[in-house]
Amino acid sequence: MKNIILIGFMGVGKGTVARAYAKKYDIFAIDTDDLIESLENRKIKEIFEQEGEDYFRQLEKKTANWLAKNVQNAVISTGGGFFKQKKLKDIGVVILLDSSFDAIYKRILTHPNSQKKLKKRPLFTTPQKAKEIYKQRVQGYKEVADFIIDVENKNAFEIAKEIKNSI
Repeated sequence: MKNIILIGFMGVGKGTVARAYAKKYDIFAIDTDDLIESLENRKIKEIFEQEGEDYFRQLEKKTANWLAKNVQNAVISTGGGFFKQKKLKDIGVVILLDSSFDAIYKRILTHPNSQKKLKKRPLFTTPQKAKEIYKQRVQGYKEVADFIIDVENKNAFEIAKEIKNSI
């Protein structure tokens, strides 16, 4: 079985859905940001602050190459910009978790650990900047996706089932 790659804007629920899918269908869930943090032994935020975005994108490329060569039968949640990797289709089936910006922002603000979620996503401290990036990326997400799943008003297990039915 091919891997399932979850793409979408930060905060849309890629990690949550990946864990739900993995539990429901007994496969491993992998997160590209976690892989990068393990590789670098530091947080994504630190990598951006200390090395910059170009360096981080090179780490994403290295991660994409590793996934394509070494991982099978997993559900992979990705960082918000990972969809730009050229080897994406070599890794597996690409699923866009689609939602409006307002619903994503509300999801983060109403989460029980909202302060932690916001700290992990410093971009959301300036919602207007985040919304601009969302607008820049939304069409790109749709262009690379094999399947698009609307995630608004659904729980992670409902979304996991919809993904399974799609592929």
